[in-house]
Amino acid sequence: MTIQFLTISQLSDLLKNKKISYEELVDETFLLIKKYSSINSFITLNQKQALIDAKKLNVSNDQNSLTGIPIAQKDLFCTKGLKTTCGSKMLSNFVPPYDATVVSNLNSAGTICIGKTNMDEFAMGSSNETSFYGNVHNPWKEGFVPGGSSGGSAAAVAAGLVPAATGTDTGGSIRQPAALCGLTGIKPTYGRVSRWGMIAFASSLDQGGPICRNAEDCALLLDAMSGYDEKDTTSLKIDPTKINNNINEPLEHLNIGIVREFKQSDLSVDSQQLFSNTIKEFENLGAKISEISLPNIVQSVPTYYVVAPAECSSNLSRYDGVKYGYRSSNADDLESLYVNSRSEGFGEEVKRRILMGTYVLSSGYYDAYYKKAQQVRRLIKNDFGNAFKEVDVILTPTSPSQAFEFGSKGKKDPTELYLEDLYTISANLAGLPALSMPNGFINGLPVGVQLIGNYLDEEKILKLGHYFQKETDHHLKKPNLEGFA
Repeated sequence: MTIQFLTISQLSDLLKNKKISYEELVDETFLLIKKYSSINSFITLNQKQALIDAKKLNVSNDQNSLTGIPIAQKDLFCTKGLKTTCGSKMLSNFVPPYDATVVSNLNSAGTICIGKTNMDEFAMGSSNETSFYGNVHNPWKEGFVPGGSSGGSAAAVAAGLVPAATGTDTGGSIRQPAALCGLTGIKPTYGRVSRWGMIAFASSLDQGGPICRNAEDCALLLDAMSGYDEKDTTSLKIDPTKINNNINEPLEHLNIGIVREFKQSDLSVDSQQLFSNTIKEFENLGAKISEISLPNIVQSVPTYYVVAPAECSSNLSRYDGVKYGYRSSNADDLESLYVNSRSEGFGEEVKRRILMGTYVLSSGYYDAYYKKAQQVRRLIKNDFGNAFKEVDVILTPTSPSQAFEFGSKGKKDPTELYLEDLYTISANLAGLPALSMPNGFINGLPVGVQLIGNYLDEEKILKLGHYFQKETDHHLKKPNLEGFA
């Protein structure tokens, strides 16, 4: 029996009907990971503990939809006793003494942690080309990027190695790789999922969420991941979501907004056609389509690339070669220890963003850049607030392009890669939930479409995504993995 490409729901049915045991499922998962290791989607595997956990489940009578389901964790969620590297040389020997809240929540739900997935270093990148552990290949085409920074998670799910994985999204790092790999991924409302034990990039933007094969599985995983956490000061004091219970309820007639400022003419002809087809699909579902204006959304990218590096500069100052992480052996005094440890331990993109962030926070530039960026961020958030008085959901492309070849973008000009998050960044700046799901293919490569919801309205966008997937088959397509075996 092959388990490859099965959803959480399908695997859960097999387990409940005893068509496969927990141990067999875990064994098969690791065989698949070994067979397709050239994709490079994992950094660290958790095989010994995963088998121990599976054996424990065999003697337990407790079973829910997530019991025994193998899950991959993005390698910036701390895992007790299991190496957590953040895709960086700086943390290549870091073994946390505790689990992140997301990890403990999923463990409590009965999932089995299979291992830690490859990622852009400290989540800084849009293509998974900045990892200390090498590029992750897109399962749809060898030598093409899977998107970033959660590229390893997306590639592992797209290749059918695991049914689901966790990701984090600071400016699109769940949604963009989901789009480029033909998957469904959701960035929840800021504060919906605990950030405790999630190694920080930009604290006011980072948010954890699931990457799955479909919206139904995303709902299942989000229900388990979410909820108030007293250890996280940014955590919202609200109960975990219960979206899976309601996902098949009748869909109300919705008003979907199309953003005037995102000109379709900026997309390729094929992308324009797919987006137009998607609009028609939603109209067939009974939705009303309206044009809306978000006047300040064109400032999202420059605003993000002031705010995010500033917070990154602050958060990454703790890595100094003293307390934990990489320590340079070429140091004569404390100052050279700091300088050499950071110079040798961080990659080029991380150092670039630290320098940018330090600059915009420095004396004489704080008001001109950082303060102004936060003011524009407020304008962007206000624009969304006004838009949601007119519409229920906002529809946009997820990414300006499909997957591209390694090294084809950003080599001479790093800002070329920054523009890959053009459509996704605004939801992070405003703290809103946003879902990406497949809406077609161009030259054999997946393309995604994005649904942005109002504050705490994950249920609406997941339900709409679920109904869209009932009427389409884009999410059912599978890559040909012959070249990776």
